[in-house]
Amino acid sequence: MRIPIIGVTPLWDDERDSLWMLPDYMESITNAGGLPIMLPLSSDEAIIEQICRSVDGVLFTGGHDVSPSLYNKETSADCGLVCKGRDSMETILFSKFVGIMNKPALGICRGIQLINSLLGGTLYQDLPSQFCGRIPINHWQAPHHNAPSHSVIIDRGSPLHKLVKSERIEVNSSHHQAICELSPELDCMAIAEDGLIEAVYMPGRRFVWAVQWHPELTLYDENSRMLFDAFICACHRASD
Repeated sequence: MRIPIIGVTPLWDDERDSLWMLPDYMESITNAGGLPIMLPLSSDEAIIEQICRSVDGVLFTGGHDVSPSLYNKETSADCGLVCKGRDSMETILFSKFVGIMNKPALGICRGIQLINSLLGGTLYQDLPSQFCGRIPINHWQAPHHNAPSHSVIIDRGSPLHKLVKSERIEVNSSHHQAICELSPELDCMAIAEDGLIEAVYMPGRRFVWAVQWHPELTLYDENSRMLFDAFICACHRASD
């Protein structure tokens, strides 16, 4: 069986003016049976077009804050660093890869925020100052980030519930931004106990899932492994 090739969006180091990658993303894909490659940071549409034809799935990784310009909001004083290069490249990539080609994509942390923004949703630019949940939950846990910090409640009718067969799972948490207004093109699959959206999917598409937590850091957990397995399985079907 052909191993599906998974494009992984690159991380950006502002201080060193360079691309980099966390091995956890790559290992998570490899362990699930995929072949990960880190993508170039390019906004050249011809290059992105070739990328879209060459890979079977895309992992939209964590990293910089999403620019509020992507969801038509002014930048607040508490918004963190943005990476215009990533915003530009990933906007084109998502539009072509998911919007036109209907190929599988998985978003993690920044990934869920980016996907929601590109599909017409908005974000809390800074949770501590803008979000008041039903109960207090720390969404920015201290290291180490490979330990769970809170639970999420899974919608019984969602694809995520069908996958993990549970209404509640434990997840880690390392983010100060999150979905505010959910895109009309996405459905919620899970929320934190404070009401914050933690997982979404795009109905009618081959496979477009995104989570706010970091499953790549908790592969000792069966639910994290199943999430990557489901993604790679969708990429297998897309490549047939």
